[in-house]
Amino acid sequence: MSGTAVEHKPIKIKVTTTIWDGDQKETFELTTFGRYYEKSGSTYLQYEEVMEEGNVKSIVKVSKDETLILRSGAITMRMVFEMNKKHLGRYETPFGTMGISTRTKRLAHSFGAHNGAIDILYELHMQGALAGTYHLEISYEEENK
Repeated sequence: MSGTAVEHKPIKIKVTTTIWDGDQKETFELTTFGRYYEKSGSTYLQYEEVMEEGNVKSIVKVSKDETLILRSGAITMRMVFEMNKKHLGRYETPFGTMGISTRTKRLAHSFGAHNGAIDILYELHMQGALAGTYHLEISYEEENK
């Protein structure tokens, strides 16, 4: 490992989640602040959100062919997204743990010098049953110092 320090850039992040469950559609938005950095060929976004259950820290890791979302704190979750592939994961809350799986339908990202976006469309299954089709849009821009 080299002694090169990883530069963490402060960013403003907007996370929009749209869920289709049959004929019903729900949209949730979160705007928060976090950090952006690159390490070992991957791009990382880190942010924290305050929920009723407590604080949740999220890390989004974008590699060439897949995106990984890790959440820890009041909720613990690991989800992997890779085009046209099913990945198993789990969702832990203070009320219990559920097995989840994702099947990715669309996975795109673009990163510029001061901003970027991640676009994921996927089916989410919980305990083996379809929970809905999810569209996750994450956009960010570097904060001016």
